[in-house]
Amino acid sequence: MGTGDTRHQGAGPAPPSGTLGLFEVCLESDWPVPDCRGGLSSLSPLPSFQSVAVLVGVSLWAVWTSVLCLCLFRFCSAATVYKICAWLQLTAGFCLALACVLFPDSWESPEMRALCGDSVGSFSAGNCSVHWAYILAILGVLDAAILATLAFVLANRQDALLPPDAKDVTTGLLMSA
Repeated sequence: MGTGDTRHQGAGPAPPSGTLGLFEVCLESDWPVPDCRGGLSSLSPLPSFQSVAVLVGVSLWAVWTSVLCLCLFRFCSAATVYKICAWLQLTAGFCLALACVLFPDSWESPEMRALCGDSVGSFSAGNCSVHWAYILAILGVLDAAILATLAFVLANRQDALLPPDAKDVTTGLLMSA
């Protein structure tokens, strides 16, 4: 989120300009570097965005776990690996979708009011505009849904490729080991 390029006309002080994210609020200053509060290095999100930050964190964990699960091809059948990755991608997509819905609901925070004016409210950005990170998060939800669907399809195709007697043999080998 950030303030747009608005021209100040009037006698009062100019409204603040800057950006706002899950972890940091930056206000433009007289110096070339903006005055920022918070940060990703401290891993302490702004109070009104804590639930959103947790959901984004769970989503990232699920995505990276599904990438690491690709090592399981060495130990498990391909269909099992695809199903595990599909469920992890589905979890990631659900958490990210919930975060994308809850993020605008948290816009009534004091930090947002200070940056975007008093007209800000739930799902109303006031004098601010949505920037690229939120749009990319929505695209991430679509990506997770496509990847989960693809993994489920591949898992079902792997099961269909095996001959009927091979399923019993692999089950018997696993049970006897």
